[in-house]
Amino acid sequence: QVQLVESGGGLVHPGGSLILSCAASGFTFSSYWMYWVRQAPGKGLEWVSGINTGGDSTVYADSVKGRYTISRDKAKNTVYLQMNSLKPEDTAVYYCNAVGSHPEYDYWSQGTQVTVSS
Repeated sequence: QVQLVESGGGLVHPGGSLILSCAASGFTFSSYWMYWVRQAPGKGLEWVSGINTGGDSTVYADSVKGRYTISRDKAKNTVYLQMNSLKPEDTAVYYCNAVGSHPEYDYWSQGTQVTVSS
């Protein structure tokens, strides 16, 4: 069955770094755009970053541009989010999202908590 399994969240001080991983299985990873989406406490979902199927085109929300880097490893069926210069406002549950060519091909991870606090 389809699975997106995240790892790498946790507590970090402001200015610190974390890397999130999302391992995919049960579908053709190379055919899906991959996204990171977050939800801060009491707020709605916020799209953070996306990467195309080939891994050579990336997009970022203005709030994270220059601090976050998305990448994917087709051999490991895994997408990553390197987060640097973290701020308290980056505190959220982070989800990875796989989007295929049809609306029903839309899969989500369980989410991982990232807390930025001193």
